[in-house]
Amino acid sequence: MGFLFQKKTSEGQSDDCTALVLEVQKGNGMVRDRLIRSYTPFILKTVSKTSGRYVRMGEDDEVSIGLMAFNEAMDCFDTTKNISFISFAETVIKRRLIDYFRKESTVSKRTVPISSFEPEDDNNNESTYYYLESKQSVEEYQAKSVAADRKEEIIIFTKKLAEFGISFQELVQVSPKHEDARIRAMEVAGIIAKNTEMTGHLLHKRELPLKQLEKIVNISRKTLERQRKYIIAITLILILDLEYLREYIAKAL
Repeated sequence: MGFLFQKKTSEGQSDDCTALVLEVQKGNGMVRDRLIRSYTPFILKTVSKTSGRYVRMGEDDEVSIGLMAFNEAMDCFDTTKNISFISFAETVIKRRLIDYFRKESTVSKRTVPISSFEPEDDNNNESTYYYLESKQSVEEYQAKSVAADRKEEIIIFTKKLAEFGISFQELVQVSPKHEDARIRAMEVAGIIAKNTEMTGHLLHKRELPLKQLEKIVNISRKTLERQRKYIIAITLILILDLEYLREYIAKAL
């Protein structure tokens, strides 16, 4: 059982699982399950890094692909070679994800054979070509994913606005014309979003907490009422934590 006392990595896991993987290849299902559970944080980290975004267990297809790739790596790892299993598993996960990204982006239907998972020379032209092709696939997938996320945010935002009798289209019309006025309105929205009592008032009564705001901000009630729809819209973006719409606010401030 000496293989259980290997040198630990910064994540608290063994950096050489050769003996354990060998047990898995002999049919030890308990060791297989234990390795998968133990290295789930590593798998999630690798998937997130390759995908370029945060992923969640049970919610994102990429995680399932990562888990299957790790399981595949245990079956295919050559225990006679002097290489790290974790490095090998990371390569398998990345390549399986890249295959997925490429398929999703309709760039190519080609899959990568298991033989190509072996370590490659950094100066190898084929390796360089694969890196560039993979990079393009990931970038195109990420762009597609961002577009989908933005669309979903707009749908959520539009539905929430409707609860306040505001349409997404009319925000352009009600937006303050002067930059200073827009900035002040955004600052008011930020104050509301950070105040639990005012946030509750807004969400439950579908109106601005004017009495509380008048005590805090140096803006007339008349101005607050005139900018009501714009302030409510910005506040909802902050409360709902809509990432891409928040970027718009940050650029405007």
